[in-house]
Amino acid sequence: MVSENLKWTIKPARELVDNLEYRQVWDQLNAERGNLPFLCSDVISISISIFGDGDEQLMYASQGELIVAMFVLKPLKYFRWVTFQPSQLPLGSWVARPNLSLESLTRSAAKNSFVFCLVLSITQVDPLQAPRSTDAPDIRTDDYIETAWVPITGSFDDYWAERGKNLRQNMRKQRNRLLADGVTTRMQTLRSVADMGPALIRYGALESAGWKEGKGTAIHPENAQGRFYLDLFEKAARRNEALVFEYLFDDKTVAMNLCLYRQGQLIVLKTAYDESYKAWSPAFLLREEELQAIFGEGQIVRIEYFGRVMDWHTKFTAEKRMLYHHTQYRWAWLNKLANRQRHWQEQVVSKSKVETSPLIPASTPTSLQ
Repeated sequence: MVSENLKWTIKPARELVDNLEYRQVWDQLNAERGNLPFLCSDVISISISIFGDGDEQLMYASQGELIVAMFVLKPLKYFRWVTFQPSQLPLGSWVARPNLSLESLTRSAAKNSFVFCLVLSITQVDPLQAPRSTDAPDIRTDDYIETAWVPITGSFDDYWAERGKNLRQNMRKQRNRLLADGVTTRMQTLRSVADMGPALIRYGALESAGWKEGKGTAIHPENAQGRFYLDLFEKAARRNEALVFEYLFDDKTVAMNLCLYRQGQLIVLKTAYDESYKAWSPAFLLREEELQAIFGEGQIVRIEYFGRVMDWHTKFTAEKRMLYHHTQYRWAWLNKLANRQRHWQEQVVSKSKVETSPLIPASTPTSLQ
C-alpha cells in the first residue's frame, strides 16, 4: 500500500462546507472507495454545520499536487484526535484513494502531520471500506457493532421461502386479520424533492408518538434532527438518490423507512412505525412489501442497514459483518501503557466509576473505558 511522501495539511472543517474544490475532491475520493451516499460532501457539510462544535478540523494528505485522503477530525484532550462522528452518520468522516491502507494513513498522519498527536481514532469503520488490519505495536482495533445486509439475488419467492416459518406465518396471519377488519393496506414510494418535506413531517410524527420522543431524539421540523434530515433528503432527491417507503392502513401512515440509493445499493438510514399498531406488525409488513418491490424491479442488488443487528434483522437475512474502531498510537509504548490502564479500569469499573484514561479514546466502546 503506497503511502510514502504524503504531505499533510490541516484547515478548519468549515473549508469543506464553503470550498467547492475541496468538496469535489472529497466526492471523487468517496466515489473511488465505497461510493457511499451518506459520505458525500453534501452530507458531511450538513453534519458539520448542524452538529459540529466549531473546533472540527479538515486534515488532508497530498502526493505531489493531488489530494489522496481527507479526514474530518475533532480534537480531544491530551493530544487525542478522533473522526467527526455525530450519531446520524453510520461511519466515520473520512475518504481516501483505495490503494492507501487505513493503517498506513493513520501512521503517517500521527507522525508527520502539523499537529502533535498521541492518539488518532478512526471510528465506525466498515471492513468493506477498509479491511481490518491485524493489531500492531502501535495500532489497536476494536469491535464496534455487527451490521446486517441483504443480497438481492434470484426471485422474491425463493428469498421468502428461505425465511423462517414463523415469520411467513405471522405475516400471512396479520394480513388476514387486516382483511377481515376491512383495512386496506398499501405501500407508497416517494422520490421527489417536493415529497421529502411532507414525508419527514409524517415520519417525525411516528417518532414523536414513540419512545424516541421521551429521549429527545425524535425528528421535528424545528430541531437539529429535523433540519439535518430535511436538508439531506432534499439534496439526495435532487440527485435521484432519496427513497422513502411509506406504509398505510387505509389513509393512515403506520410505518416508514428513510433510505438512500446509489449504484444498486440501498441504505436504510431510519425506520419508524406507529407503536399504537404494534400488534399488527406494520414495520414487518412494510419490509415484506418493500423487499417484494425491490426484487421485482431488479435495480437494487444490496440492502444495507448499518445499525446494530437486532432480532428483526435476523428474520430477514443471515448476512452480517463487524464494524470496528481503528486506533493509532504515536509510539508503541503508548499502546502498551493504554492496554495496562484499560486492564486496570476493567477490573475496577464494576466497583466504582473511574475517569477514562487519556490514552483510551472516548469514542471507543464502553468495554474499553
